[in-house]
Amino acid sequence: MAAEIVNSQDELDGGVESAIDPAFALHRGGKMAVRATVPVRDADDLSLAYTPGVAKVCSAIAEQPELVHDYTWKSQVVAVVTDGTAVLGLGDIGPQASLPVMEGKAILFKQFGGVDAVPIALDCTDVDEIVETVVRLAPSFGGVNLEDISAPRCFEIERRLQERLDIPVFHDDQHGTAVVTLAALRNAARLRGVALGELRAVISGAGAAGVAIARILVEAGIGDVAVCDRKGIVSADRTDLTDVKRELAGFTNKAGLSGSLESAMDGADVFIGVSGGTVPEKAVARMAKDAFVFAMANPTPEIHPDIARKYASVVATGRSDYPNQINNVLAFPGIFAGALQVRASTITEGMKLAAAEALAAVVSDELSADRVIPSPFDERVAPAVTAAVAAAARAEGVARR
Repeated sequence: MAAEIVNSQDELDGGVESAIDPAFALHRGGKMAVRATVPVRDADDLSLAYTPGVAKVCSAIAEQPELVHDYTWKSQVVAVVTDGTAVLGLGDIGPQASLPVMEGKAILFKQFGGVDAVPIALDCTDVDEIVETVVRLAPSFGGVNLEDISAPRCFEIERRLQERLDIPVFHDDQHGTAVVTLAALRNAARLRGVALGELRAVISGAGAAGVAIARILVEAGIGDVAVCDRKGIVSADRTDLTDVKRELAGFTNKAGLSGSLESAMDGADVFIGVSGGTVPEKAVARMAKDAFVFAMANPTPEIHPDIARKYASVVATGRSDYPNQINNVLAFPGIFAGALQVRASTITEGMKLAAAEALAAVVSDELSADRVIPSPFDERVAPAVTAAVAAAARAEGVARR
C-alpha cells in the first residue's frame, strides 16, 4: 500500500492520500518549520536583528564566549542526530528515510518539554566520522540527542561525544527507555508492597535499551538482573561476548545463571522485553507469583498482554492502546529541559535516577495495576522531571547556573 501511495503522485496531488492513509497527508511538507522570535517589520528592526546591530553581540560573545548562552538560542536547542541504522522497528533504512522520525522527535521535544530541536540525519555510519561531525556541529547546540543508531556503535559514539563535548549527550534509545522502565517498576513494586532489592528481573534483549535498563536497575538497587541475547543469558563464562556484553556480565547476573531466556524466567519477579520475538506462555507461567511483565516490543509485544495478565499483577507494553505504556516521551523532554535550564555539562546517572523517581511520583497517589506510569499527555510530567533533573545537576556539581 505504501508503495502505491508513493508511486501515484496524481492521487497524492488530488487529495486522495488522506482517504488512503492519513499518515501521508499529515507528513506532506514535513512536520516542523523555523519561526522568528523577534519582529523584522522595518529598517530599524532589520538593523537590530541583523547588520549593524548584530555585530555588537558577535563582538561581545567573541570577548566573553559564555555570553552565547544569553544572546543566542544555543541553550534552548537540541540536535537530534541519527545515521538511520536502527529506525524504530524498521532497521537500517538510511538517513533520508529516518527524517520523518527525527522530525517527530523534534516536535515531541517542543510539545512535551518546551525545548527546540533540529533533526540532523547524517550520511555516514563510521564511528569516527559521526563523532567528528557532531563535534563540529556542537557549537550551535545546547545538547545532543542521539537517536536510532544501531548497537554496539551507539555505545562508543555516545561515550566519545561525552568525553569531547561540554554539553549533554544523551542516547534516548538507551537512557530514555531505561528511565521510564525504572519509574514504572518502582511503582509496580510499591503497589505490591515490595522493595526493588527484593526483585529478580530478566531482560530480553542486550542491545542499546537492554544494556541501559540493566545499568539503571543496578544503580537503583535491584536485587538481581539477568540479561539475555539471542544465545541466552549473558554470563561471564561465555566466550562469544562483545566488549559491551562482557562489561554487562560483570555487573549483572549475580546468581550466576546460564542457559536460555526461558530458564532465566523460572521464578523471576520481573520480565522486561526490548528485543522482539515471542516468549512461550509456559515460560511466563513459571515466573514468580504476582510477577511484573513489561513486554515493550512494538508493534508486537514479546508476550501478548492477554497472556501476561493470566500470570502477572502488572503488565506494561510499548503500545498506546494498552495501559501502562512505556513511552520515552515521558522522559527525554523533561531531562533535556532540566539539563538546559541549568546549563549542565553532562547528564549523570544521578540525573537519570532523579528523573525516574520524579516520573514515578507523578502517579504515586493514584496507583493501580493499570496505572503505574503516567500518560504522556499528563501535564504534570514534564515540569516534575525538569525540576528533578535540574536539582540533581546542581547537587552533582555539573550545573553552570
